[in-house]
Amino acid sequence: MGHCYHHALSSARKWGGTADDYLPLHQWFDESKEIIADFRHRALRHHAQGIFELERTFGATITISTGRIVPARLIGEQHVLEDFGFIPSFADWVRCIRPEPWMGRAQPIHTLVAPFAAAPDGKPDGEGRSQSLPDPSAA
Repeated sequence: MGHCYHHALSSARKWGGTADDYLPLHQWFDESKEIIADFRHRALRHHAQGIFELERTFGATITISTGRIVPARLIGEQHVLEDFGFIPSFADWVRCIRPEPWMGRAQPIHTLVAPFAAAPDGKPDGEGRSQSLPDPSAA
């Protein structure tokens, strides 16, 4: 579909009221364009979990200018359906991410901050000595 205003016009045609009644919800879906200004921004919210997040953010329903109560989830489903023709899961998006080596690297932070680990001197970590995390850029 494209612009969130056009999604809002479509919502008004479907459930009544004006585009302004729906615009904040459709803008919420497309806020991720701040991060990346192409179709990949949709990976953050344009999926089933994103629709439920919309509902948590705006409430289960909205009351439009005519007084009608419209379920937020239906508005979210409409937005995603208009963009894709179906509602993908987040897993559908993740399957398309090509793994890179840096994504699987993890620092062994547990050895530095484990609250019950005993130090070689027999004292729990953090007693009488400071611990610093490794510099990730040194790897």
